[in-house]
Amino acid sequence: MKISMAAIAAVAALLPVSAQAATLVYNDFSNTSGLKINGNSATATDGSGRKVLRVTPSAPNQSGSVFSTTPITFSANYSFSTRFTFNFNAQGNGGADGLVFVIQPNANDVGALGGGIGYQGIGNSIGIEFDSWYNSPYDPNENHVGINFNGNIASAPVITSPFLLDSGQDFTAWIDYNGATQSLEVRFANSDSRPATALLSTNVDLAGVVGNPNAFVGFTSGTGAAQANHDVINWEFRDTFAPIGGAVPEPATWAMLILGFGILGGAMRRRAAGGTLTLA
Repeated sequence: MKISMAAIAAVAALLPVSAQAATLVYNDFSNTSGLKINGNSATATDGSGRKVLRVTPSAPNQSGSVFSTTPITFSANYSFSTRFTFNFNAQGNGGADGLVFVIQPNANDVGALGGGIGYQGIGNSIGIEFDSWYNSPYDPNENHVGINFNGNIASAPVITSPFLLDSGQDFTAWIDYNGATQSLEVRFANSDSRPATALLSTNVDLAGVVGNPNAFVGFTSGTGAAQANHDVINWEFRDTFAPIGGAVPEPATWAMLILGFGILGGAMRRRAAGGTLTLA
C-alpha cells in the first residue's frame, strides 16, 4: 500500500492530540458521544435514512441546542476551521426559523425560540445564522446568512443567501477564523465543493467576545408558529486554522488512513532498528 505524506499529515491534523483538543468528526449522528443535547434537540432519522442531529423538530414553538462537551481553550491567536452539512425539511406554515453555529462559554445554554433561533440571549458568544424567516425590523428578508454577537439576532454583517434555505436540499457551510489576523470567513454552497471566495467576512477579536478561557462549539435552532426540521447531517471541527476542503471523510477512508498510520509506525520502528523507510 502506498501512503502519501500529505494524506498522513491531513489525517493527523484531524485526530485529537490531547485532552484539551476539540477536534470533532461526525460522519453522521448515530453516536453523539462528546455532545451535550439541550432543549428540544434530539437525534433522528431523516427521510433518506440518515442519522441526523435534529436541532429542532418541525413543531411549533421549539428551541434547542447541541454543544461539544469538551471545551476549546483560548490562547494567543486562537483559530479554528469547521464545516457542516445541514437540511431544513418538513416545513409547516412556510418553514422557520433557521440554524445558528455558535461559540460560547456554556454547553447547556438554549436561547429564545421562534425568531430567536435558539441563539437570542446567549451572551459572550458569536453565532453564524442561516435564517429562513423574516422577522421585522432586524432581518433583511426571509432567506439570509449573517454573523451575530452576544445573543443579538440583528446580524452584522448580513447577506441574502444565494440558495433557498427552505428548499429541502442539503447545504454545506465552511467557517474559518484566523486568530493571527482576526479574520472570520463564511463560505456556503449547495454541494460539497468549497467555494473559492467567502460569502461573508469580518474582523473580530474572538477571545475578547467570548471573554472566557474556555468555550463550547455547536448549534442552536428555533421554531415559532411556522416550523421545519432543522437537521445537521454531518460536522467536522478543527481546533486550529486549517481550512477544510470537501465532505467529511467516509468511515472506509478513515480506516484506510488509520491502517496507513499503523504501517508507517511499523516502518519507523524498523528504521529505528536499522531499516530504511520509503514513502511514495
